[in-house]
Amino acid sequence: MIGSDLLKGSLRTIILKLLQEEGPTHGYALTRRVEEITNGKIKLTYGALYPLLHKMESEKVLVTAREIRNNRIRVYYSLTDKGHSVAREKVKEMIEFIKSLQLIIEIKPGVNYA
Repeated sequence: MIGSDLLKGSLRTIILKLLQEEGPTHGYALTRRVEEITNGKIKLTYGALYPLLHKMESEKVLVTAREIRNNRIRVYYSLTDKGHSVAREKVKEMIEFIKSLQLIIEIKPGVNYA
């Protein structure tokens, strides 16, 4: 499993990318989707997810819609126009970061990384 210290800087981008691709989604579905995509290597905690969703809502990056399902209120999160723009920017930034990180940690032949 990937440690929370590595995940902290990526969580916003992960949420934005999923909402951009999948449309309105509730928090529980976001956590399940991340686990599914990563084969369980990344597990989002509600303690990290919901404060960030609320923060992004206050920044006008997300909007919410409430729906009653099985006698329970579900809150669906979706991107605003600003959110779509921020998502594109953050994904581009993350791609550049990953490429740079790969250059730094590139595995060298004959070195034991265990």
